[in-house]
Amino acid sequence: MTIIPNFSLKKHNTFGIEAKAKQFVAVHSLFDLKTILGENPIEKKFILGGGSNMLLTQDIDALVIHIDLKGKKIIKEDNDFVWVESQAGENWHEFVLWTINQDFGGLENMSLIPGNVGTTPVQNIGAYGTEIKDTFVSCEAMNINTQEMRTFTNSECHFGYRESVFKHEAKDQFIITSVVFKLTKKDHKINISYGDIQSQLANKSIENPSLIDVSNAVIAIRQSKLPDPKELGNSGSFFKNPIVSKLEFEPIHKKFPEMKFYEISETEVKVPAGWLIEQAGFKGKRFGDAGIHKNQALVLVNYGNATGQEILNVSKDIQKTVFEMFGIPIEAEVNVI
Repeated sequence: MTIIPNFSLKKHNTFGIEAKAKQFVAVHSLFDLKTILGENPIEKKFILGGGSNMLLTQDIDALVIHIDLKGKKIIKEDNDFVWVESQAGENWHEFVLWTINQDFGGLENMSLIPGNVGTTPVQNIGAYGTEIKDTFVSCEAMNINTQEMRTFTNSECHFGYRESVFKHEAKDQFIITSVVFKLTKKDHKINISYGDIQSQLANKSIENPSLIDVSNAVIAIRQSKLPDPKELGNSGSFFKNPIVSKLEFEPIHKKFPEMKFYEISETEVKVPAGWLIEQAGFKGKRFGDAGIHKNQALVLVNYGNATGQEILNVSKDIQKTVFEMFGIPIEAEVNVI
């Protein structure tokens, strides 16, 4: 375990932004993690997972600890369910495919989301009608200051739309080291409520889809809309879909009757941020090496040598224009560093 000074993070963030870490170390075990934290109590620390949900706008003046804990196993099962534990450094998509290959259901709609398992509870990631909170049982986390381990249950994580305790009360206090999911072994609850998934299945004449059918449909949809970070730097969806009260939404919808929305409660609707950004004229636009993807307005991209600040400036311009046009604020989903 070696601490490397002045380390390039270009290959450790999916935007492909060139930024330096003051110091960098990769940890492969709980012992390594405990040791590095215990031996550097005063040093400022930055915890790095898969680098998929952040925009680096500057060098990191800290000890960057890359969580590279590997392994997955079944820890319990009964006739209907299986409890699977994954270490934090496992690639999320590869883990999802592994569960599908075992015929374990619950994660298939979240196929091809970039990043590692350990960061999924932080953001309560979700796609096509499912979220982490639906199958999440608990996670183990190490206290950065004391190196003591703590278990967070589902209720203790305070999950919300792209929200959790790790973005608020427990922010910068814990490092998630493993996650446990409860998945179905039979009578899978296949979720094909989204029209895109239904269209994909219909195109292949699949009437009774299996877990792998749903996963393949989601992968096809995501590949048609989202660029591969290995080919074009991006962090997936840059913005959250705004949630608006029905009271506020009514006059907006009267002014823009073509505006898409989804009712999420008796008092609130969710508006697709991608639709708002596209209507504002940003889809496919390029500003130097920073731009908006041609197939999905939610995705900001690095065409090669954009700086994080340049991408951030584009995002702020989008937010300002959308608010001026529609009166709806949109928030960044990625963490701006």
